[in-house]
Amino acid sequence: MNRDRVRTAGITVFAAAAAGALAALFVRDQMARQRRNLFHPRAIRRLAALQHMSRQRASIDGIQVLRDFLAWERKPLLRRRARAILSRMEAEAAGPA
Repeated sequence: MNRDRVRTAGITVFAAAAAGALAALFVRDQMARQRRNLFHPRAIRRLAALQHMSRQRASIDGIQVLRDFLAWERKPLLRRRARAILSRMEAEAAGPA
């Protein structure tokens, strides 16, 4: 009986670790995909990528990508949204004043 409990516990821990690893890979893939979509030919995809970026914490990479995006993007609506996100990230990165 004890041996069965240990085996069940081991399988459960292994399954949870495997599920966590798969979830981490999925999240990483989604983040990379959203970053690629920031420069997608379709404006709706770029808007979705900006929405994804708006939920992210400030980072040097995120700030640089948004600066590149602002230099590249021509649509005023998307430029305004990116500028707002960039301002928030820069303020967050600067820390409390």
